[in-house]
Amino acid sequence: MSFLPISKSDMELRGWEQLDFIFVSGDAYVDHPSFGPAILCRLLEKHGYKVGVIPQPDWHNTKDFARLGKPRLGFLVSSGNLDSQLNRYTAAKRIRHQDQYSPGGKAGCRPERAVIVYSKMLRKCWGDDVPIIIGGIEASLRRFAHYDYWENSVRKSILAESEADLLIYGMGEHQLIDVAAQLHQGVEIQNIQDVQGTCFKVPNFDYIWDYTQLPSLDEVSRHKEKFAEAFKTEYLEQDAFRGKKLAQQNGQWCIVQNPPAMPLSMEEMDEIYDLPYERAWHPIYDQAGGVPAYDEVKFSIVAHRGCFGGCNFCAIISHQGRIIQSRSDESILREAKLLTKLPGFKGYIHDVGGPTANFHRTSCDAQLKRGTCHGKQCLSPEPCKNLVVDHSSYIQLLRKIRALPGIKKVFIRSGIRFDYLMLAKDEFLQELCEHHISGQLKIAPEHISDKVTHMMGKSAKKVYVRFVERFAAINKQLGKKQFLVPYFMSSHPGATLDDAIELAEFIKKIGYHPQQVQDFIPTPGTLSTCMWYSGINPLTGARVYTAKNPEDKAMQRALMQYWLPENYPLVKKALEKAHRQDLIGFGPKCLIRPEKKPTDKASPRAGNDKRSNHRSNHNSKKSKKV
Repeated sequence: MSFLPISKSDMELRGWEQLDFIFVSGDAYVDHPSFGPAILCRLLEKHGYKVGVIPQPDWHNTKDFARLGKPRLGFLVSSGNLDSQLNRYTAAKRIRHQDQYSPGGKAGCRPERAVIVYSKMLRKCWGDDVPIIIGGIEASLRRFAHYDYWENSVRKSILAESEADLLIYGMGEHQLIDVAAQLHQGVEIQNIQDVQGTCFKVPNFDYIWDYTQLPSLDEVSRHKEKFAEAFKTEYLEQDAFRGKKLAQQNGQWCIVQNPPAMPLSMEEMDEIYDLPYERAWHPIYDQAGGVPAYDEVKFSIVAHRGCFGGCNFCAIISHQGRIIQSRSDESILREAKLLTKLPGFKGYIHDVGGPTANFHRTSCDAQLKRGTCHGKQCLSPEPCKNLVVDHSSYIQLLRKIRALPGIKKVFIRSGIRFDYLMLAKDEFLQELCEHHISGQLKIAPEHISDKVTHMMGKSAKKVYVRFVERFAAINKQLGKKQFLVPYFMSSHPGATLDDAIELAEFIKKIGYHPQQVQDFIPTPGTLSTCMWYSGINPLTGARVYTAKNPEDKAMQRALMQYWLPENYPLVKKALEKAHRQDLIGFGPKCLIRPEKKPTDKASPRAGNDKRSNHRSNHNSKKSKKV
């Protein structure tokens, strides 16, 4: 095994004069199956293509884009594992100081809107002679006209804006091999229009047939109702089995989306994760200390893909899809054995899971025959009557891994969907608490106002409370001191100041002090973003309130950390605005104390706890017992 070429000298060592494909990536080059570019490049290599990588090119001139010469079949362009805008900016639009996918965690190694910048630089360097194919999470979520939070405007399809020839959306394996085969056979890139999971462009609707027309870029830019209408159609047709071809005029180009790619079979999943990865960052990053994102996954195993959870703020439905695609136990055990032989392995596997760890099988057996249900979710607002709740195969897999020589412990750090778990009659929670938690279990109720969780596509507060009680009871029975670390989100569409106060009261009641809180970020391609921008729930047509004013957002966020002295003015203002002065005082339910008079020596303190002078130490505690 060896790394794929990143220079002409690497090509010469292999005896290659020209590559078939060159992958331009916004991430540093890490040859590991948790990194999309590595998977796609290794898969192309297995199918007989010569592939090279240009990781994090300097985009200020064309030098790096010419580094490996002109490919025979085409350039592949991705911003990397993370959207470049999300990688660069916080929810408050402040520049992040670290990039986990860059050498040494250094920020600024990729441009904003990397896919567009890279594609245009390739076009400048090579003209129209070489096909440019874009893909990855950034391209997938921008395939039609979309709302851009950072610019606060509706932008055209990234396929039209980037000057690329073809867009592959989703995970990409099926599509890329099919497109590569057609290019190898001599088919012109503009004539590749029949591959599921791709978008192509034509001048207008006269060039296509059998399609559903979406409101145009001009319409969705001027009318928020049209934006919501377009999104609803896109969302409901996001299914490989029953999805329709969609088309939208974006200026001079008509963007056409074929239905999503078919789910990978277990054999195909095994093939992908059994490829000969180096499982390391490229040696050129050694001096910088490597690539931080690799450390997070070095001793972890991807067991499956997809998520039927239906969280409205999550992009997985538009990228990996709702249908679970699993690997075989044999393939996973081979990888587990391989991990025990890696340098630095100390007997601990950090994770075995996917987007949601305990979604190890399809939500129902019918999905692989007819696809997902049109306009219905598996878990919310109520669990589907056809939902199969069964952790048995996942339990057996974990037991097999635990039994391997050299493995001391197997942790589960992927998200656990506790509402699905609570429906189970099996022993998964017992097994989880006894063997697979390292003292803390991270879960994501996101909010506790039932009105807000409904807008999120999450379960109601009562389900979370029951889970907390059951978790505590099992750990007591086991004699273990293990704790829950819940994640909550502020300013999600539908969340009012009253809802934020309800959440703050709940946080106080359970004695939890979150170190970090997440403000909702309207990323392209999600249902929640559509609601945030348009003020409309596209699935129902109902109007939705959203806190967009910076101060309103700041108050919701501050309430989640009401005890911090620096948040006192905002929390006080929020409570007064909501006419909840009953929460300002010395009672056991009060969030903050009354403001001190100027003559008083002491500064205002949060809460009613006599030990509030110790609250500054709370950040050293990752959680309190729930």
